[in-house]
Amino acid sequence: MKFIDSLENRTLGMLDISYCKFQGVLPCSIGNLSSQLPYLYIEGNHLEGNIPRSISNLVGLKRLSLRFNQFTGNIPSTIGNLQNLESIYLNNNQLSGHIPDAMGNLTSLILLDFSSNMLEGVIPSSLGNCHNLLELYLNDNKLNGEIPTQLLQLSTLSIQLDLSQNNLFGSLPIDVGDLKMLSALDLSDNNLSGNIPSSLSGCASLSRLSLKGNKFQGMIPTSLVSLKGLMELDISHNNLSGQIPQFLEKLLVLEYLNMSYSDFEGEVPMVGVFSNESAFSILGNSRLCGGLVELRLPKCKEIKKHKKRFPLYVIVILIASTLITIICLAYVWCKKKRNSRLSKSSTSEGLLKVSYNQLLKATDGFSEANLIGISGFSSVYKGILDEDDKFVAVKVLHLQNRGAQRSFMRECEAWRNIRHRNLLKIITSCSSVDFQGNDFKALVYEFMPNGSLHDWLHPTSRLSLLQIIHILIDVASALDYIHNHCIPSIVHGDLKPSNILLDDEMVAHVGDFEYGLGNEMTSSGDVYSFGVLLLEMMTGKKPTDNIFSEGLSLHKFAFMALHEHVTNVIDVNILNISQEGGVFKQNMEANVEKIEECLASTINIGVSCTVDSPPQRMDMKKVVCELQHILDALQQI
Repeated sequence: MKFIDSLENRTLGMLDISYCKFQGVLPCSIGNLSSQLPYLYIEGNHLEGNIPRSISNLVGLKRLSLRFNQFTGNIPSTIGNLQNLESIYLNNNQLSGHIPDAMGNLTSLILLDFSSNMLEGVIPSSLGNCHNLLELYLNDNKLNGEIPTQLLQLSTLSIQLDLSQNNLFGSLPIDVGDLKMLSALDLSDNNLSGNIPSSLSGCASLSRLSLKGNKFQGMIPTSLVSLKGLMELDISHNNLSGQIPQFLEKLLVLEYLNMSYSDFEGEVPMVGVFSNESAFSILGNSRLCGGLVELRLPKCKEIKKHKKRFPLYVIVILIASTLITIICLAYVWCKKKRNSRLSKSSTSEGLLKVSYNQLLKATDGFSEANLIGISGFSSVYKGILDEDDKFVAVKVLHLQNRGAQRSFMRECEAWRNIRHRNLLKIITSCSSVDFQGNDFKALVYEFMPNGSLHDWLHPTSRLSLLQIIHILIDVASALDYIHNHCIPSIVHGDLKPSNILLDDEMVAHVGDFEYGLGNEMTSSGDVYSFGVLLLEMMTGKKPTDNIFSEGLSLHKFAFMALHEHVTNVIDVNILNISQEGGVFKQNMEANVEKIEECLASTINIGVSCTVDSPPQRMDMKKVVCELQHILDALQQI
């Protein structure tokens, strides 16, 4: 590697000599490269010996990768001088010794990967100073001691914390609940003991959790029911006991559950994840019974109930008491019903009705001046209800049009069961007659002062990149909710910019559902519409624009850019607004590569959602997760 000497003091934007089959040691002259070098990649070779301390001279480094080599010895503490370092990969070497305390000086660090080495000693508490850290991988080493609470107080950790395959001991600190944004936590194959802390429920964003191969004992805390997004849970090979908690069958997105080789007892559920034999494992728990036939577990013993005869006078008293109770309840119910008719009455959905006259007054007689939207099934008016003098949107159904009545009934049926911050909130409804005796039906919603997303996109976009990502997360979260968290699942059926409304804080609310309940529409259709929406927002082009002809579609237009230069298809207004509005903390020009990575990742989501084959489209759960990662990355710029 003598050629490195010839690169001394050369101005380099990046040095990448990965996977070149270099052998020998990394020369100390590596430290004589330009101090302004931002990216150094020397991974996947056969380099051995110590990592030279002179590498700390490269104070301009942002990314350093020496992984997949055969480096030995200690990690130089001088690496702590690289104050601009954002990513460091030393994984898959043969490094030994302690992790230097100086790693805590790397306050710009976003990712640290020291996995698959022979590092020993304790995890330095100084890592708690890395307040920008998103990912930390220390797995597959010989680390010991307790998990430092300072590390668990890093609220920025949002992608993964992997401390598996070490010799860590002690209890899991309650501070683990501070990792509210963390997506994946792996503490498997250590010597951790004690109870699983109930504070773990604070990790509300967890999708993957592995505690296998430890010495945890006691029962699974019921507080974990709050981990609604949990997709994988492995608590096998511990000393856990008690019955299988009922809340596990209620985790709707749980796809994999391993509870094997502990000391659980009682009946195995048969719903949720337990309804699919291949989705869970309970091997090595000899006191379990019941469950699916395929498990071949013994039947649970039935508790025999001894019949007891009551004297005749006791039976007479019970019957009389029951009749009196029924009469009293009927009286109270009738009285409440009479009182409710004096003003507003509750619908079966728990919504208060308003009269035709009230809505007529609220909208100035449904005046054209208050008309804010119109479609085939309805007209929407801005109005003010007397009750609290706040603006509302009144959606009046065109009952003379075929399908309008059905649309009203579907929307009412769906609203009975759904509640989500990104779905347009219904305030009340009206089912009455107008002055001419014609049927009149209307829904009253919260008024959205910033109008529809369509108004912000066309004729030219007025949104910054961060605003777009926030809106996409809002919409994707709403779709994920109706697809995966409603029983039965609901399909929107008509997702487009004009049906997405923005409140005074630019939070998106999805409305004007076609509400596919049943087999008429599928969630994959919503995913496709979301992909089109994303690409329209990012490119500034509608799928119906004249450019898309002769086989060229919005999907193909974006797909081709992924393999060339993604900025060629990005709406220039987005970046201009982002730069002029000071959206990014740092200069955009200095972060071009990061921004382009985020743009490419976003476009890739849109492309993945609009592929022709429905089964191959990205699931909305994954869309939300991917967009959140993009947002986290953008907010660091």
